[in-house]
Amino acid sequence: MSNQAKTFAIIGMGRFGASVAQTLCTLGHEVLAVDRDEGRIAAIADHVTHAIVADTTDERTLKRIGIRNFDCVVISVGDDIRTSILTTVLVKEQGASLVIAKASDRLHARLLEKTGADKVVLPEHEAGVRLARSLVSGSIIDYLDLSDKYSINETLIPAPWVGKTLVDINVRNRFGVSVIAIRRGEQIIVTLDPKAPLHAGDVLVMIGSNESLTRIGHGDV
Repeated sequence: MSNQAKTFAIIGMGRFGASVAQTLCTLGHEVLAVDRDEGRIAAIADHVTHAIVADTTDERTLKRIGIRNFDCVVISVGDDIRTSILTTVLVKEQGASLVIAKASDRLHARLLEKTGADKVVLPEHEAGVRLARSLVSGSIIDYLDLSDKYSINETLIPAPWVGKTLVDINVRNRFGVSVIAIRRGEQIIVTLDPKAPLHAGDVLVMIGSNESLTRIGHGDV
């Protein structure tokens, strides 16, 4: 998606759904919040473009909402598997072009994929993986999985690299990873000078294999 304003329908106003809805609206997008619970809709109404109480397992309701007209539909009813799956099926049948569904576990995720979800997220699992990685390697600050084997991560510069340049480190040939940006305080450096010395406290944004990134994160340099 581009930075142009988009239209989103967020179904399910639990903590995850409400957070997604409010953040998207804050970023300037048009957001419809949907939940069958009046209390949840009352709580989110002032933070989104539109908010309605509705049962999304009713095909007529989805037609009335015009669900097919939204750029993206996020189904965040992971705790109610029946509602989650039925809503996913009906939303896809209505012609929604992009459907992202929240799953409560891997079996639920597989069912959502088979019923047509374009993308499935497991927020609790992903948060757990993120925490585990940070616990075993204090220098890995954040990461983004690209596949089972490759990631982008932010790593605090290893002490032996301070004062050296990217040319000196030769990280691509030594480790098979690439430094794509440097975060230095509030500054993000994306046009890298390979001959400029690195600073203590620099956070290196790197892309490469999980094995190599983990080695660097552990200080095995």
